[in-house]
Amino acid sequence: MVLVLSPLFLVFMLDLGLTPQTLAQNDGYRGFLRKHYDPSPAGHNDRYCNTMMERRNMTRPCKDINTFVHGNSDDIRAICDDRNGEPYRDGLRRSRSPFQVTTCKHRGGSTRPPCRYRAFRANRVIVIRCRDGFPVHLEENFIPPRP
Repeated sequence: MVLVLSPLFLVFMLDLGLTPQTLAQNDGYRGFLRKHYDPSPAGHNDRYCNTMMERRNMTRPCKDINTFVHGNSDDIRAICDDRNGEPYRDGLRRSRSPFQVTTCKHRGGSTRPPCRYRAFRANRVIVIRCRDGFPVHLEENFIPPRP
């Protein structure tokens, strides 16, 4: 029975355009969203960072730094084309508009849980790497120049 369903399932997937390559690309985008996207822009203090880093499985070992981008995921995705993005360098894209972000920095000490983070909030442009129209990496080291 499994052998009969498997080819039918493959034909169905190909008919929808969901090839293994497309599914793998979406894995990169899902990973980006898991690590860096939180639509809620409110209440981003140290407790927020401690909770979100653990909830998103970034505390075994304690990740040194992570930035959460707040807002609409469609606006973030639009950085990958000319609607909200522009070429930056080395294949990266810079947003044309600022985003509210919360950067969580590990306070130091042991890299084993419990991890403690300090929250830093900002409103700034972001730099990402895109693959086939989807964000797959947030450039953590980007610090926008002062106007």
